[in-house]
Amino acid sequence: MKKITILLFLVVSSISLTAQNKDTKIADKLFGQFEYVQATKEYLSLVEDGNTDSYVYKQLGDCNFNMANTVEAEKWYAKAILGKQDAEVYYNYAQVLKSNGKYAESNIQMKQFASMKPNDKRAIDFIANKDYLSELLKKEKLFMVNKLEINSDKSDFGGVMHGNALYFTSARNVGGKTYGVNDEPFLDIYQSTYSSDGNYSEPISVSELNTRFHEGPVSLSKDGNTIYFSSESFNGDLYEKDKVNKLKIGQVNLYKATKENGKWTRVTPLSFNSGSYSTSNPSIDNEGKMLYFSSNMPGSIGGIDIWKVKVNSDGSFGTPENLGSTINTVGDESFPFISDDNVLYFSSKGLAGFGGYDIFSVDLNKVNQPYNIGEPVNSAKDDFAFTYNKDNNIGFLSSNRSGVDNIYSAIPICKSQIVTVVKNSKTGNLLSNSRVALLDRNDIVVDRLLSNESGEVKFDVDCSKEYFVEINKDGFISQKSVAIKTIKGSLVVNISLDPMKEVVVTEREVVLNPIYFPYDKSNITKEGAAELDKLVYVMSKNEDLVIFVKSHTDSRGDDKYNLDLSDRRAKSTINYIVSKGISADKIDGKGFGESELKIDCQLNCSDEEHATNRRSEFMIVKK
Repeated sequence: MKKITILLFLVVSSISLTAQNKDTKIADKLFGQFEYVQATKEYLSLVEDGNTDSYVYKQLGDCNFNMANTVEAEKWYAKAILGKQDAEVYYNYAQVLKSNGKYAESNIQMKQFASMKPNDKRAIDFIANKDYLSELLKKEKLFMVNKLEINSDKSDFGGVMHGNALYFTSARNVGGKTYGVNDEPFLDIYQSTYSSDGNYSEPISVSELNTRFHEGPVSLSKDGNTIYFSSESFNGDLYEKDKVNKLKIGQVNLYKATKENGKWTRVTPLSFNSGSYSTSNPSIDNEGKMLYFSSNMPGSIGGIDIWKVKVNSDGSFGTPENLGSTINTVGDESFPFISDDNVLYFSSKGLAGFGGYDIFSVDLNKVNQPYNIGEPVNSAKDDFAFTYNKDNNIGFLSSNRSGVDNIYSAIPICKSQIVTVVKNSKTGNLLSNSRVALLDRNDIVVDRLLSNESGEVKFDVDCSKEYFVEINKDGFISQKSVAIKTIKGSLVVNISLDPMKEVVVTEREVVLNPIYFPYDKSNITKEGAAELDKLVYVMSKNEDLVIFVKSHTDSRGDDKYNLDLSDRRAKSTINYIVSKGISADKIDGKGFGESELKIDCQLNCSDEEHATNRRSEFMIVKK
């Protein structure tokens, strides 16, 4: 559907007159009239009657290519290339293969295209950058993408927000005449209201702008009182006559309207419109002084280019200017959107992408190359019409990745950096080679790094999320679960580690301060973890050391319950030691319940004596 708003009657691949014959006359006429749905039926009937002409296969490929039916297009192009074809057929075949996620097969067809047109810029760019896909897949994700609930079962695209009003283009207006290119109703402009809870109201038609022809997409001035939108040139009585096919051929043109008493009035065509070329997809800048649009007007580098035109103080327009070869290619570039900070977003088929249209950005304040936005904004299908509303911090894109054009929200991923600085708590010295782990709120490790000579570790994170860090350093007591609430930008977190005191190692055991457990619990406490880290350190420095953990309870509770509880405590202790990198075959243990009380006070034990009995011992099995 987006092809309609790019250029209403642009044929992606023209009919080869030398291959036409009396059998294809009806189908070819429908193709020439852009009635691709009916043309497809006629070509298919020829195939069903036994026609195996590669021209018919090529035409079926072109029909489906023009309707964005990439699976069907692939099927027929595969048959078409068994016969002799022009280079453009191989190029189109490569594009639909890429849109279907078949990148290796696409490259084979691009190599064939390049061999036939070695001087074509598309061929030159392909040969120079064959590894483009792996580079695209490495790109950092910039947005979270979700399909809006207001989409219909027809084409919906071109969402742009002004204030809390979302304007978009849709073919949901059923009941009227359908369009022969894709058998959907003609496009209209709709509006929905966005609420603070993230919901959208039921869309309504912007009736004063809609006609029996196609309308949309739109762009609004900063004050919301001027709207620019695409419609058909028939509205301005601009068209060309095709006497052969008995057609009036119109274009997509740009129109302007102003708001009075809450309604759009004074709809007027822009002065640089034409009946011989298209002007569409407007985007007005923040100051209302420059209008960006797409067009195939004379001077275009490819099929469709991005252009700009100055809006004079009296409302008249200057001379349109092509944005040049840095942005425009011999392929199609369309759907420009200019942000408040002068970043241009646009869609391209000529620049290296995942497939179909991909969305790119370029900062017009700098001299740089267009940047592919990457996944998940871009996919193997057509991704286009990216816009961004700064006030609500929300973007919109359109895509046919689900089989029909739909509108998706694009929420920026908030980038932040956590800088941890690890120090010795006693001396203040910076600690290099400290092991720093970054965890999310579900205790899943996001990243692990070693601190540098300045004791620093830097993590790039999402500023909307909460994180924790764990720090380990040989000879120091670990810091566990240090909570960090991120901010936008960079956050420095100073973390001090306490040096371990001398650990006593006898012939029988490693002597630690008591590893106390809470009453009736088997979980490792923060204080207990600090002591166990000493054991980890000793074991890491003595590879032959094998430890047997004896876990005990106090005398409260029955014997069986205490035995089970102490066994769970032994297992918790072992699991903690193993989690710190000690091999599981170096440590074992079991619970002894109340069978080996340290203080045999029975029912007269004080709380302190009970706590002393709830202990773990670390016996040396092998040294």
